[in-house]
Amino acid sequence: MIIGFLRHAEAEHASKSDFDRKLTPKGIGQAEKAARFCLRNGLLPDLIMTSPVVRARQTAGIFAKLTGCDLVEEHWLACGMSPQDCLKEISAILHKDFVLLVGHEPDFSRAISHLIGLPDSSALNIRKASLTAVEVADFRAGCGQLQFSVPVRLM
Repeated sequence: MIIGFLRHAEAEHASKSDFDRKLTPKGIGQAEKAARFCLRNGLLPDLIMTSPVVRARQTAGIFAKLTGCDLVEEHWLACGMSPQDCLKEISAILHKDFVLLVGHEPDFSRAISHLIGLPDSSALNIRKASLTAVEVADFRAGCGQLQFSVPVRLM
C-alpha cells in the first residue's frame, strides 16, 4: 500500500479559532496545483481521508473535486494525531492500494518518521500543500519506504 501525506494548503492566520481557519486564495491555488500534479502523474488515490479541521477539509475537498476521488472525514487525523494511531487506522483498510491522508504538521513528519524508521522527525520538513508518499508492506514501525516528497512549488 502507498500512504500519501498531503499537508493542508496555506490558511488564514490564527486570528480565529485554529479549527476554523480557512484557506487563503494562495492556499486554494496550492490545493488545485497538487490535484493537477497528481492527475498529470497518474497518482490518484483509491481513497482520500481528511482531518475535520476546516483548512484540511477544504484542501481535501478541492483535491477530491478535481480528481474525482472518494473523500471521507476522519477525526483521528485532527491536530495531534499520533504515529501509532495513524498506523492502526490505516492497517484497517488493507483493500486499498493508495490512500491519501490530508492533515497537519508536526503530525505528518512524526508519522512518516515512524513509518520509515527515523529516530525522530527533526530531519523532515513537510511544507504546506506538499505531497509525500511512503510504501508499506507491513504495518509496523520502520517497515515503510519513502517513495517521494514533492513541495507544491515544484508541482
